[in-house]
Amino acid sequence: MKDITQKFSKTAKNMKRSAIRELLKFTSNPDVISFAGGFPAPDLFPIEKMKEVVCEVLDEDGAKALQYGETEGDLKLRKLLVERYNKQGFNIDLKNLVIVTASQQGLDLVSKIFLNRGDKVVCGLPSYLGALQAFNAYGANMIGIRYDAALDNTLEVLQTLGELPKFIYTIPDFQNPSGVTMSEADRRMVLNIAEKYNVLVVEDCPYREIRFGGDHIKTMYEMDKSGRVILLGTFSKIFVPGFRLGWVIAHETVIDKIVTAKQSVDLCSPVLDQKIAAKFLEKGYLDQNIPKIIENYRRKRDGMIAAFEKYMPEGVKWTRPEGGLFLFITLPEYMDAKDLFDIAIKENVAFVLGNAFFCDGSGKNTMRINFSYMSEEMNTEGVKRLASAIRKLMK
Repeated sequence: MKDITQKFSKTAKNMKRSAIRELLKFTSNPDVISFAGGFPAPDLFPIEKMKEVVCEVLDEDGAKALQYGETEGDLKLRKLLVERYNKQGFNIDLKNLVIVTASQQGLDLVSKIFLNRGDKVVCGLPSYLGALQAFNAYGANMIGIRYDAALDNTLEVLQTLGELPKFIYTIPDFQNPSGVTMSEADRRMVLNIAEKYNVLVVEDCPYREIRFGGDHIKTMYEMDKSGRVILLGTFSKIFVPGFRLGWVIAHETVIDKIVTAKQSVDLCSPVLDQKIAAKFLEKGYLDQNIPKIIENYRRKRDGMIAAFEKYMPEGVKWTRPEGGLFLFITLPEYMDAKDLFDIAIKENVAFVLGNAFFCDGSGKNTMRINFSYMSEEMNTEGVKRLASAIRKLMK
């Protein structure tokens, strides 16, 4: 057929491959130390307990676990998640929560139900690449800002033009890619501005429970009094990513529309995975494993920062995350991380180009580094190789 691409929909034409997934092709070589993926540490997966739980689920509820399920999600899992959040200070019930196939599907469904082509979305500079992909696929016009006075000024201008954004997208805790945590004052500021201009807030919280420094801060959903915050959660970073299980918490009107949108996508998220997750939660195994994750990632974060301080040349800066899986490196302004990547691959170390996280195309002198996946020893060796590559580019 001649030029089949002309048959693609506008949505398909807007889709872009993930820069991270594309970079992972370079890391198939076992000699490459990869800081590129957002992978949890595989040695922390609770494999033995999972064997126990899987057998229990199949023995006790095998027929239902292998059958289709409700679009809203497994009832027991939803009840357990509602109970878990309410113990943390939330005030939600079953009508406020739907299970999705990981929070990435949540981002897609939120985009699907709110965005028309050309609608504005405000997001951080930088911001999570997967969210930018989802918004872009639905034709959103993304406006990148930093959460200071620029937010109010930007929305004031957009209001004057009659082009207020549908929502503000934010990752308040250990942001991907920067690793930075939004202060309580800044969270309230964003909420107040959202209230002032009557826009929604999409609060992405995949890393919230992996805090190993600083003070616990309430979510914007907890602070919100008007039902405008949509919160996304996931098991990918605190349990296992392979289950592809997440959830959306929001006003019941939003949840109802997400359920309707999800029915045309996959009918329901994997039922067996949901029942295993519910049993794992019910037995207290998740709460037993999270402290191990926190301690492991704290050591790796500390070790990586120590290696940066020891090996990085002058002029290179990095963030100091209080949790999560990432930190962000800023090179001198005259340098381009793309040029560095070519040198780094020859040094057998990989990272993600920072400009992939900037909706305005800036950030060419930045990169995202993952510290959770590799061992502490490999992290240190990887930093040495990266520092060597940076010195070569500086010359």
